[in-house]
Amino acid sequence: MNHDSYDDAFLADWLAGVRTIAVVGASPKPDRPSHGVALYLAQRGYKVFAINPGQAGRAIAGLPTYAHLADVPEPVDMVDVFRAPEHLQSVVGEALALSPRPKLIWGQLGVRDDAAAARAEAGGIAVIMNRCPAIEIPRLRLARPA
Repeated sequence: MNHDSYDDAFLADWLAGVRTIAVVGASPKPDRPSHGVALYLAQRGYKVFAINPGQAGRAIAGLPTYAHLADVPEPVDMVDVFRAPEHLQSVVGEALALSPRPKLIWGQLGVRDDAAAARAEAGGIAVIMNRCPAIEIPRLRLARPA
């Protein structure tokens, strides 16, 4: 898939279709974007899990926090990645090892690795990169998930 741009309907369909989200790289610091986005998504009605190895067992933005994707006690639909682009390949590897696999990997603003995206897509996981759901949801005027 070409990841240079995304149709609004494509983004809206994905955001309306996911219910559970793991935020990889979630920060305990309230002034960090990953903290705010995790909180925003939870307030919008998504079930959100924070992923941060150094904070596992503690709450981030009031959310349960785990060290790795595999530690989350239920399947996640979307993995929202707040890590540097060079780490996207390892996040994809973690996602591909899950059963069931997430439906979508979302790379935040500045997070793009086309080789990692191709690997995820070859494994049946859709990819959106260099976008922020906390920007797209209000821009697209999306309702809360059902």
